[in-house]
Amino acid sequence: MTQAILWAAGGTGFTALMTASGAAMVFLFRKNASPQLHRVMLGFAAGVMIAASMWSLLIPAIEEAQEMGMIGWVPAAGGSALGIAFLLLMDYLLPHLTPDTFHWREGETPRKRTALMVLAVTLHNIPEGMAVGISCALAAQSGEPTLMTASAALAVGIGIQNFPEGAAIALPLRQEGMSRPRAFAMGALSGLVEPLFGILTVLVAGSVQPLMPWLLSFAAGAMLYVVVEELIPEANLSQGGHTGTLGVMTGFLLMMILDVALG
Repeated sequence: MTQAILWAAGGTGFTALMTASGAAMVFLFRKNASPQLHRVMLGFAAGVMIAASMWSLLIPAIEEAQEMGMIGWVPAAGGSALGIAFLLLMDYLLPHLTPDTFHWREGETPRKRTALMVLAVTLHNIPEGMAVGISCALAAQSGEPTLMTASAALAVGIGIQNFPEGAAIALPLRQEGMSRPRAFAMGALSGLVEPLFGILTVLVAGSVQPLMPWLLSFAAGAMLYVVVEELIPEANLSQGGHTGTLGVMTGFLLMMILDVALG
């Protein structure tokens, strides 16, 4: 069990580090960005989240459910509905519960949207961490080279996918006025749930595995809610022009290519 936990910690630690690396892109951008760049960053975040919800979450949820003998669309639709309902509740509660640190400058973007975006990406990282954790643990326990290679490939694939996700959190926060260190911290912290839940999954693998299709779909519903409710409308506030739309398309295509190519 100790070896399995160490492998799970190593695999999920790598994916969390890649999220932090993506968030570190915030240090390369200038302080005062144009409104057009701000909309591009919000659109990019939306595109990344749309593609991740499809290829990283809903499609694997349907496939896993079918492998378990379930009707594929039931957990996909049910979990998504629960994720949407959860974010609806948080949307209502966050103005009262969110700490003042989210409201970094008077008159800037409401802290509610920031909190929802960070929460949705963090929820998305939970099932990914669980998947990497259990894969690495199984490889460590079996000692088979093929399983070890597969678990390493999964960790590398998800880690590479996490890079734009870290940037998708940190860059919009920076463009809205948050300091570079704080924006980086918000992006990096969203990835720390992966080692936490990866290790927890190894400890309780027998009871968690049947819930994976629902957990994946829950995260997908939460992400789609934030995209439709907050990010895309804000990214397209400009009078004319298509900067927000181009940002969405860029983020979507990049994340889709990573998800499909790294499988």
